[in-house]
Amino acid sequence: MSSSIVIILLFLIFIILIILKIPISFALIFATLPILFLEPRITPIMLLQRMMRSYASFILLSVPFFLLAANLMNESGITDRLIRFSKSIVGPLPGGLAHVNVFVSMIFAGLSGSSTADAAGIGSVLIPAMIKEGYDKKFTVAVTACSSVMGVIIPPSIMMIIWAGVMGTTVSGLFLAGFIPGIMIGLFQICLVFIFASKRKYPVMSKFSFKEIFVSFKSSFLALLTPLIIIGGIIGGFVTPTEASFVAVMYSLFLGVIIYRRIGFSKFLKILLDTIKLASISLFAIGAASIYGWVLSYFRIPQFLMSKIGMVTNSPTLMLCIISMIFLIVGTFMDGIPAIVILGPLLKPLAEFAGIHPLHFAIVGVVSLSFGLVTPPYGLCLLITSEIAKINCIEAIKEVGIFLLAMIIVVLVIIIFPNLTLFLPKMLLSNLF
Repeated sequence: MSSSIVIILLFLIFIILIILKIPISFALIFATLPILFLEPRITPIMLLQRMMRSYASFILLSVPFFLLAANLMNESGITDRLIRFSKSIVGPLPGGLAHVNVFVSMIFAGLSGSSTADAAGIGSVLIPAMIKEGYDKKFTVAVTACSSVMGVIIPPSIMMIIWAGVMGTTVSGLFLAGFIPGIMIGLFQICLVFIFASKRKYPVMSKFSFKEIFVSFKSSFLALLTPLIIIGGIIGGFVTPTEASFVAVMYSLFLGVIIYRRIGFSKFLKILLDTIKLASISLFAIGAASIYGWVLSYFRIPQFLMSKIGMVTNSPTLMLCIISMIFLIVGTFMDGIPAIVILGPLLKPLAEFAGIHPLHFAIVGVVSLSFGLVTPPYGLCLLITSEIAKINCIEAIKEVGIFLLAMIIVVLVIIIFPNLTLFLPKMLLSNLF
């Protein structure tokens, strides 16, 4: 079978299954089944072996641990303490509660590594509060959903860990490379909130007070130590990403049980069960995507794409724009984890062909894929926040689109100026260059 026929067959069947609302993981597996009948050299056993081999990566153990840590933080009252601290800093601005929404998402991103945990944890507290204060529901959903995207960009990030496991990139380098783009997205969103708030006369939340900043910082200090422990431990070489995820769980459990006393045995069991459900979905998606990706590699699809796209350009900037566009489109109907497993190895040769640094390629890919968390039909964070606000997610699309436009500007900036991504890795991990 030719590469072009395989591409058409695999993607056409996959898209049809998605339109029929078949879950992503099953759609990926079902899309490969016709290949078994058309290519006698591929057997079901080969596909199952490929799936099992994808779970052999030690780094994947960090996925359920980081998810458990995020759930423990949500239940231990850390979210409330971070909201109070954020309120003391940005609450005095026009639309203070919306600014708090973005600011606390930036902080929480450094704790959880999960955008969905951010959207659910922060959204459940701030969305009702914002609606009560007179904020438009559509704007409230847009702010909460789009700010939660930073959960997979600002380290630690589960999506970056998956990227590192699939692509063989260093986790510490990815974490350092994600800092500046993540903060840029947060600052752009704060500017947008200020414009919205000034135009719509949204209220100031609180008066500026050094005393409140000190008291709220003291209250949330132990929680704020979490990213220092996780990221500092990984970058400093004291722990591996998997070990750091276990440390994050133990530290979160210590805060929730001993310090804040918000987590009892029954609540811990519920958190554990919720984490198992979420982790099983993510890990099954990795296995399903690995089968799909292997079939693409078997038919030399990466080389086929490189020969076609390589004829268009070898400019790093233009190539990254093309790669970003592919990730943006795929992210609208597929979760970031299977998208990385499938697209990462496919697009890596194109990045190498254009001379793009692996960390720059990775961050552009992760940021572009993160948009899919707020764009239908996938748009998981948008669905979560819309459910909390009790509105149809389509109603918030206009406001979401404005925030996405600002985020796209950030993507273009980091594509054009690679040093924004590579500055921190160059400074602290010079051996990567």
